[in-house]
Amino acid sequence: MSCRTIMAVTISKRTAEAVKVQQALTKHGCIINLRVGLHEAGNVCADDGLVLLHLCGTKPEIAALKTDLNKIKGVKAKTMTVSSADVRSKGKMPKAE
Repeated sequence: MSCRTIMAVTISKRTAEAVKVQQALTKHGCIINLRVGLHEAGNVCADDGLVLLHLCGTKPEIAALKTDLNKIKGVKAKTMTVSSADVRSKGKMPKAE
């Protein structure tokens, strides 16, 4: 099990798809170490959003979460695995999958 995966989830219709996204996150909740949800707030409450996840799980567990999220209309999930060796050897962050 690795705890070096970051997942970025974009949601284009946040209010319409929030329940489905929450269901997928709850289903895979045991591998979610940190969850941060962002959207434009203030005078306007934007309908698009971004959720950042720090995941601790096996590759199949992480792939299952990604698949479930990508099945939802208007939702796109991408992952990035970070290790100290990647940063030291290349001097930059790895590409998202």
